[in-house]
Amino acid sequence: MTRALIVVDVQNDFCEGGSLAVAGGADVADRIAELIASDHSYDQVVATRDHHVDPGDHFADQPDFVDSWPAHCVAHTAGAEHHPRLAGAAFAAVFDKGAYAAAYSGFEGTSADGASLADWLRSRGVHRVDVCGIATDYCVKATALDAVRHDLATTVLLDLTAAVDPTRTDDVVAELTGAGVQVVGTGSVTST
Repeated sequence: MTRALIVVDVQNDFCEGGSLAVAGGADVADRIAELIASDHSYDQVVATRDHHVDPGDHFADQPDFVDSWPAHCVAHTAGAEHHPRLAGAAFAAVFDKGAYAAAYSGFEGTSADGASLADWLRSRGVHRVDVCGIATDYCVKATALDAVRHDLATTVLLDLTAAVDPTRTDDVVAELTGAGVQVVGTGSVTST
């Protein structure tokens, strides 16, 4: 069965020092880089990226941190780039999402050649995906739920994620498993 790793939004703005930093983001970047370097069982390794141009009310001066957020991952800025630990990762494709509206799932993104993540995976015979990255309770969750909707056997690597609100991790795990996602690991990273 063809297997892919989907690395979700491990970007500078979501790691310590970024405009919307998640505690443990840099540690997640380190752990994912180590996985990519040491585990050669993946047939494909792809990444997603928030890549905002003008996302409307997704950005707010007074964000509620649920539906609106401070400006982050603005296209063509250093904050939108993948964390430096992933700079050497040879991603087969990167799927940008959220240019003009909020987008949480990697399946809302497109590659440089305009392919959707679902079409890209399907064209390569991928039937099984592992999902990791930032943030457990938003983009990782949304990507994993959409993977299941696209009939992919889906696993979230919980130890390779970081949550905006770690107190919600148990609820997120329950939602994922209830939807048919396998979750492995003891919990998302919360600090370095």
